[in-house]
Amino acid sequence: MCNNYVSHTTHYIMQYNLIPDGKNRFRIKKQGNMLVDAVVYIKEELKNEIFSDRSLEQLTAAATLPGVIEPVIGMPDIHEGFGLPIGGIMAMDCQKGLISAGAVGYDINCGVRLVKTNIPLNYFYLADKKEIDKPKLRSLMQDIEKYVPMGTGKSGWQGILPNIILKEVVEKGIKILVKKGYGWPEDISSTEEEGCLAGASLEFVSDRAQKRGHNQLGTLGGGNHFIDLQVIDKIFDQKLADRFSLKENNICIIIHCGSRGFGHQIGDDYMRLMSEKAQKEGIPIPSQGLAAVPITSKIGKQYWSAMAAAVNFAFGNRHLIMHYVRETFARHFKKSAKKLGMDLLYDVAHNIAKFETAPSGKQYLIHRKGATRALPPGHSQNPKIYQDTGHPVLVPGSMATPSYILVGTSAAAETFYSVNHGAGRRMSRNRAKKTITPQEFEQKLGPILTNFRDVREVLDEAPMVYKDIDLVVDTLVERCITKKVVQRVPIAVMIGKE
Repeated sequence: MCNNYVSHTTHYIMQYNLIPDGKNRFRIKKQGNMLVDAVVYIKEELKNEIFSDRSLEQLTAAATLPGVIEPVIGMPDIHEGFGLPIGGIMAMDCQKGLISAGAVGYDINCGVRLVKTNIPLNYFYLADKKEIDKPKLRSLMQDIEKYVPMGTGKSGWQGILPNIILKEVVEKGIKILVKKGYGWPEDISSTEEEGCLAGASLEFVSDRAQKRGHNQLGTLGGGNHFIDLQVIDKIFDQKLADRFSLKENNICIIIHCGSRGFGHQIGDDYMRLMSEKAQKEGIPIPSQGLAAVPITSKIGKQYWSAMAAAVNFAFGNRHLIMHYVRETFARHFKKSAKKLGMDLLYDVAHNIAKFETAPSGKQYLIHRKGATRALPPGHSQNPKIYQDTGHPVLVPGSMATPSYILVGTSAAAETFYSVNHGAGRRMSRNRAKKTITPQEFEQKLGPILTNFRDVREVLDEAPMVYKDIDLVVDTLVERCITKKVVQRVPIAVMIGKE
């Protein structure tokens, strides 16, 4: 058991012997109560950072759970979470294995959605200068904020969604929203699971969770959730970029958020229920954060249904935000969103559990917590529109660093077709607030516009708290698990202030 946390870096090095296991990969051989090995994908330049928190302890603790499939995996953006580390992947045998609410996390289906445009960056330039017209860009940002509530505890505007019923959204997904006039039919095929994970029901969702979620559809939330306006500034694979209709110097919009209070309450409810059940049944659980029950058990099935409801809530949430961003752009540019080329590239989850098929043909339950699915070309679970390419993999950086669009390759089978979901934190929120100065933050932001007036409000989201996104992305690129398609850089950042 790994109940007692180790607090010193030297102890981590002694306890977790990272054995080199090929390019940018290290293995922790099973020891103690571990049933399988753990594997961490990381470049040498990033390796020392993983000894500064409890992420390796959490990863090896997950390797003690009954039914776990080898290996338990840490992505290059790995950092300490609650239960499974963020950047952790855990596969379970569907018959003998467990399902864990903590291995999915509180923000169920936190994910990323990217919207393309045919708007060139120079639209925002001052006349005859390659310099952003800040008032012009600020005006667009402020218009978006009028229609997309941002911040912790924020609710949707009264009357803005008069014909949307929570039960319909969580059980039918984004198709019901499109049917009611929110979004376009083609958005459905550009969303993971077509925006509806099967098996969802409100029957096993608590009244408290429903109350928290009923008026939060179409809202961004707080923390690290954001809407960024970015420009495509580098193309690595012209053929794929053309296939995805991604053009250099065009603006795109990225939306990052999840299931809000609805998903958080579901996670909280089921971590407690699973912990009680595991204790009663004698299931060896190393920590409350990894509380789990058999996939085939009553509570396991109920959690799946409730989790799927939160997954669909989050798809619907990002979908509605996109709808209002499109409408805002249409008003601002005095053109329809269609004419502005505001097609959805893809929407992908990175906090989720899903039944997926391995190359052997065997089905596993894959828990991804802060990790993104990356199916290669030809994989049967790819969306039809991306069968020949593999679906786009969206990897955001920080508010002052590049973001990437990638695709997975057949080599991703070794990670259960999973890649990192972002840069990953290298500094806790408390430490960031104590050590980063407003001057350092502002210098790092440079000309990028933001929706906060005082950087002291968001020091815990400063670019310096995140790992080097290029090193993180290159970790898997150099193993040929992913391929870079394009790089994007931010010009405007809107986050949900606390």
